Amino acid sequence: MESGSAVQTTENRREKTRTETVRPAWRVFTDMLLIAVLFFGIRATVVEAYMIPSSSMENTLLIGDFILADKITYGGEVPILGWDIPGLRKPEQGDVVIFLFPGDGVTKYIKRCVAVGGDTVQVINKALYVNGKRVPDAPDSKFVDTTSTGAQRIQPRAPSGADSRDNFGPYIVPANSYFMMGDNRDNSYDSRYWGPVPDKNIIGRARLIHFSWDNSVAPSPEISWKDPLSVPRAALFNVVHFAQKVRWNRLLHPIS
Repeated sequence: MESGSAVQTTENRREKTRTETVRPAWRVFTDMLLIAVLFFGIRATVVEAYMIPSSSMENTLLIGDFILADKITYGGEVPILGWDIPGLRKPEQGDVVIFLFPGDGVTKYIKRCVAVGGDTVQVINKALYVNGKRVPDAPDSKFVDTTSTGAQRIQPRAPSGADSRDNFGPYIVPANSYFMMGDNRDNSYDSRYWGPVPDKNIIGRARLIHFSWDNSVAPSPEISWKDPLSVPRAALFNVVHFAQKVRWNRLLHPIS
């Protein structure tokens, strides 16, 4: 009797423990909602990740670099709620900035701020001058006038036809605006062609390359939804070539 009673008591305790450790559905949903709010709150107000898709900032940033940008330095607005978050300061000359393209207010661009409101910008034979002083080129900037085949790179002009990629201005940056240029000066579609970036379009300051993927060294197989096997085939290919395609020397590399 005593032995049977002991077994029954143990089972009851186990059942009670299982019952106590099972959380109600509403609690699980609440926890998931809280995690989601925290995630999107951090993403909207503290830090956000981006991938570099173009060559306009070479060699500071390369295609396939994954970067982190802080949203504390410049402040901003909390999505949906519309709350303004005060920043520590405004963008300054030399900062690498992420912003909304003034042409559509949606597409996210990344360029270097070379001048702020009130500054006079001029480009003379590719050399940048701000307020009459020559601005040193960024350490990893480059000027590549032609492609590898010798063809002339695209050189869009301002509507007036007076300004070009290599000779621009003088131009006075409007108040509360910023003049942005790519470090790949001969291959960057920037403020020389579409004008300044207003303060309201600023998103954050690029800080760190946390990962970098060079697909050109071993191009991944194309994925086609008509071919279900193309997805696992591409995934396996990237696993096999992972060590080769990662730019190890760029991991956790600060952006300056």
